[in-house]
Amino acid sequence: MFTREESRQIKQLFWTSFGKSFPRKWTLYNTKIKGFSFKFHFDNKTALIALDLEDDLENRITIWEKLESLKSILLNEYLPDAIFEEEYFLENGKEISRIYLPLEKKVSIHNKNTWQEVMVFFNENMHQFEAFFEEYQDILKV
Repeated sequence: MFTREESRQIKQLFWTSFGKSFPRKWTLYNTKIKGFSFKFHFDNKTALIALDLEDDLENRITIWEKLESLKSILLNEYLPDAIFEEEYFLENGKEISRIYLPLEKKVSIHNKNTWQEVMVFFNENMHQFEAFFEEYQDILKV
């Protein structure tokens, strides 16, 4: 088991290593669409990339409908295994809408032997997500 401080240091080392291994500027929160962001997630059980809609319900519905209209394009041309969940609940109970792609392997941020695989997964798939966004962002803007 790791102490909180050891766990924090391991997480920091992973993200620093990821940034050095794949140096580029990710879009993440810089989408210029309120409540619309891309996220990397890696913990002691899972790794995934996500597109989260966290704005007020009315705006979420508007953008979600646009994403739904582009669903076949996203799945056919960019991320064929992406999962669409209009009602997704975060650990804190907050409801958001999410499109995500999990890494279908057992990984842990505390196991450095899984890091390279997660980094490659993040880089390849987030690059595809961002390429989709770049192509269709004008449609997604409210």
